[in-house]
Amino acid sequence: QVQLVESGGGLVQAGGSLRLSCAASGRTDNTYGMGWFRQAPGKEREFVTAISWSGVSIVYADSVKGRFTISRDNAKNTVYLQMNSLKPEDTAVYFCAAALGWAIRPTAFLKVMNYWGKGTLVTVSS
Repeated sequence: QVQLVESGGGLVQAGGSLRLSCAASGRTDNTYGMGWFRQAPGKEREFVTAISWSGVSIVYADSVKGRFTISRDNAKNTVYLQMNSLKPEDTAVYFCAAALGWAIRPTAFLKVMNYWGKGTLVTVSS
């Protein structure tokens, strides 16, 4: 089992930045791919970005390309999401997830994730 805890959410004005963190604990000896997803009120959970264990493979949703950056520090068992140029439509609960597998298409990542955090709320005001 892997436990994931997100932090760093909050309220920010449009155009601002936030950095989310996701700390993993438990069975962290496996080589997990890590991802960030988000769910806005009344909407389905959607893929934001994912990074492979090595950090070599990174995938972004089109809606965040050029604005969000995912990174990881395996020594600290932590993955980060740097969010810049935030927009009101980025408002959502952001979830961290870990996967033993990998996917190619952004829409496929939701199905390969094995473990999930409880989420952290990001609110972007206009």
